[in-house]
Amino acid sequence: MGMLEVSHLKKYFTTQKAVDDISFNIEKGSIFGLLGPNGAGKTTLIRMITGIFYPDEGEIFFDGKKFDPINDVVNIGYMPEERGLYKKMKIGEQAVYLAQLKGLGKHEAIEKVKEWFIKFEMQSWWNKKIEDLSKGMGQKLQFVTTVLHDPKLIILDEPFSGLDPVNSNLIKDEIYKLAKKGATIIFSTHRMEQVEEICDHIILVNKGQKVLDGSVNGVKQQFKENLFSITLDGAPAKVSSEIFDVLGGEENNLVVKIRNGHKPNDVLQYFIQMNIGVLSFNEMLPSLNEIFIKVVEGTPLSRQFQTVTA
Repeated sequence: MGMLEVSHLKKYFTTQKAVDDISFNIEKGSIFGLLGPNGAGKTTLIRMITGIFYPDEGEIFFDGKKFDPINDVVNIGYMPEERGLYKKMKIGEQAVYLAQLKGLGKHEAIEKVKEWFIKFEMQSWWNKKIEDLSKGMGQKLQFVTTVLHDPKLIILDEPFSGLDPVNSNLIKDEIYKLAKKGATIIFSTHRMEQVEEICDHIILVNKGQKVLDGSVNGVKQQFKENLFSITLDGAPAKVSSEIFDVLGGEENNLVVKIRNGHKPNDVLQYFIQMNIGVLSFNEMLPSLNEIFIKVVEGTPLSRQFQTVTA
């Protein structure tokens, strides 16, 4: 059993099935992507995991035992998309207060806040008010207050919203460090390129149901289309084969789709027999963004290639 196991979870609001029989398991120290379109049930799912909502059916197991919302919540750090900081309160005072709510004594809370403020170059912010912060500065503070009590489970909903590239990398590095130290992280976002870069494992929910579950690479392999990009040592006069179809490219850079019953080595052998050198040969896996659209909308993978004139 991992850090978090969700088993046949259901939550209904009148006639709406917000979460409809969802199960998954998250290993300790992993970075887990929770994906889905607006209204898919992600927020309801997170609220049950954090004890804000009780499920109508199903069970949640936290760190090897049945989830106890009263006692286990101190081991969870939740950074919601909608920020919940007190605008009139001073930043340092608020961070210490939130740390104490998570079980830290006042002295320990002050030391932890100072440690994180130094790490994020926020020392001069101590006596500023939340309302005086930019969106990006507020985002950094929200992240700090989410993780400073060293929670076992960290839930981050759109953590990079409003951040410039420098601060995005700063928080990204801290996410990696926290996972390496053993924290389990649930990462929810609409930015698929961030999911590909950061996450080990993903699930995709749609209309309250889980529709996809697997490692990032495993999911991409599941939706691959036998597409390859080839760079040739010279431009062939004509490319025609029963092994593959040329879908796009130009001159010596081609995009090909291997036909059923054939292997990548067959393509390489074809060019060798034509006495044309192959400089690179790479499989073109679909992006998570393409897979997301295909699964949610039920449409084919959308890929555009320049027509080959050779």
